[in-house]
Amino acid sequence: MGDHAGLQRRLGLPGAVVIGIGSMVGAGVFTALGLAAARAGTLLLIALALAGVVAWINALSTAQLAAVHPTSGGAYTFGRRQLGEWAGFLAGWGFVTGKSASIAAMAYTFALYVVPGAESGAATWTARWVAAAAVVLLTGMNLLGITRTVQATVAIVVPVVLILGLVIVAGLVFPAPDAGPADPALGSPGAHPEVWGALWGVLQGAGLLFFAFAGYARIATLGEEVRSPRRTIPRAVFGALAFTLVVYVLLTTALQRTLGTAGLAGSTAPVRDAVSVLFGEGWIWLAVLGAALASLGSMLNLVAGLSRTGLAMAREGDLPRPLAAVSPRTSVPWVAQVVAGAVVVALILTADVMTVVGFSSFGVLVYYAVANLAAFTLTERVVRAPRWLNVAGALLCVVLAATLPWVSVLVMLGVFAVGLAGRAVVVWRRARR
Repeated sequence: MGDHAGLQRRLGLPGAVVIGIGSMVGAGVFTALGLAAARAGTLLLIALALAGVVAWINALSTAQLAAVHPTSGGAYTFGRRQLGEWAGFLAGWGFVTGKSASIAAMAYTFALYVVPGAESGAATWTARWVAAAAVVLLTGMNLLGITRTVQATVAIVVPVVLILGLVIVAGLVFPAPDAGPADPALGSPGAHPEVWGALWGVLQGAGLLFFAFAGYARIATLGEEVRSPRRTIPRAVFGALAFTLVVYVLLTTALQRTLGTAGLAGSTAPVRDAVSVLFGEGWIWLAVLGAALASLGSMLNLVAGLSRTGLAMAREGDLPRPLAAVSPRTSVPWVAQVVAGAVVVALILTADVMTVVGFSSFGVLVYYAVANLAAFTLTERVVRAPRWLNVAGALLCVVLAATLPWVSVLVMLGVFAVGLAGRAVVVWRRARR
């Protein structure tokens, strides 16, 4: 295993798009829709539209930056080069901490679907070990190299999209079941007697749904592994995001029609419940299969993205330098990959990871706020767009992060404080030398 080997450009446009889709679809469909519905209520589609707009502006900034700086590290590298070392560290720390929480949540979601009765009792620890085993397995797959990652993602994404397509068609075509009386606690005038109350619910819902869109950042972390990056990365980012947004809108509409707003908001597994309503209890295995595959697909790509950002931070000394080691045989940052997997396993075994979606959204929104500000400073604008969009994107990221559940906000502020304090100590020690 060599310390100075470089990454190789093996990835074309189709592979980059597939990786982006694989990183997004699992998170949004099986973890965020019900949470967002509980906050936005009947205004869920507005929250989804807002999250999509913020994601699209962030994707624009990401594409602008990745085309000019085609290296590993995503917004960490972009912020460092355009705004300075501290801004870069803020973005990198947001990505590393936020995505660690995200991967842990998806791993546990996978286990909850495949381990019977995992929500309580002795099966809870069984589910945790199953989740940890899934992370270990996918980390090993990533160590085989980026081309193997693409092949595995294709094998996972295709059946997931087919299953979701079946639910969408059935949910939109079949007669809508009687969902019962509307729940006044979900988006009705009784629940939000003031406009500000409704707006707060939409903002919270959008912040949680942003967790479902953040996978295109994975494409930006592949800057050193994509062929013709100035041309490929912008197309891959927008292609993956457009496809995913269409799927989310159609699926949300189908789920609301099938389960009703109250049913969607109260469901921990809305796709499974929709399959039960549409096709009967005997077909629930289809939703379980889709959820399991989607979670695995997201984890497969996000674990790889986490290691690439760790690689970039280690190169600059913001994380321990041994994390920058790259295998000359597979062109994989193998030390960063193994450490990233170990951190996620530790989260799964020690924390209630089903509550960390808010943590993930906060960290990634900070990451994109830095990316938007970095894009604003670009003099070379490969992807043309007015600069005010970059400013609007940064402001929207801050607003959505601030309106997340207060526990998520406070915990992540503490995590950022620890990271910044740690870097300050390292910088001070270097200066003394």
